Amino acid sequence: MNTEELMQIALDMVGFSEIPGDSTIYVRGKDIKRVLFGVDLGVPELVMAHNLGYDCCLAHHPQGGRAFAKYFEVLWKHKPLLMNAGVPERLAEEAVSPLVETARITNQSRNLYHAPSVAERLGMPYLNIHNPLDELGRRIMDQTVRNSVDKSGTVQDVVNALMGLEEFERATTEIMIPVGRLDNGAGKVVVAHGAGTNGGYSVAKAYFDHGIGTVIYIHINPGDLKRLQEYGKGNLVITGHIASDMVGINPYLKELRKRGITVDELDRDPGLQGT
Repeated sequence: MNTEELMQIALDMVGFSEIPGDSTIYVRGKDIKRVLFGVDLGVPELVMAHNLGYDCCLAHHPQGGRAFAKYFEVLWKHKPLLMNAGVPERLAEEAVSPLVETARITNQSRNLYHAPSVAERLGMPYLNIHNPLDELGRRIMDQTVRNSVDKSGTVQDVVNALMGLEEFERATTEIMIPVGRLDNGAGKVVVAHGAGTNGGYSVAKAYFDHGIGTVIYIHINPGDLKRLQEYGKGNLVITGHIASDMVGINPYLKELRKRGITVDELDRDPGLQGT
């Protein structure tokens, strides 16, 4: 298998026709039989993989190059998610714009070339697959909640549904409800994932202001959380970053193994060993 095929498998699993801006192949390679995977896999892991004889390094999170430079494009995926939930297009765009502009400005301070240049010097095939796997995880989480929580369901029912996924049931982190209460009615539920990162205050507020009772984020920064707590509207469920990422990553790695690729993993929650 080659690096292009590794990427294409992920795209096919979610029906994408193009590689999203936050995913890329840094160093191409072929005849790949043994892969080292890491949610965060940078320079130290590249050197380790080279020394241990791996054929390829596969990261989840962006590590440089195009995946840093074009990352902001993926944040716009929040817009159709908002619109599908009933937020008018203009207000959806206003909610997402601050995230996009922040990411574009932040990119100017990044070293886009460090990890990819090390991989190139080592001759180590190297890629990262972010949004396709996050989108796969979002769909799984969304369908899990839809299958288990009806119109009269509570936030506790939402949490119970998510805990039916092995990634959450066995994770070291716990699902949190930092806004709202477990005994609140869940109302309409949105899994706001698979769009680069969480939507922060502005995206969650837009959901709450347009009839969504419960927003599921996989993480949020303390400043945005404080603002949402002060706003005091709706229920916010935080599922935990790495456990949530693994919901989409695990099916992909399983598919690689079905195709005869040996995949060893880093950044794995000890509670999930053996899954």
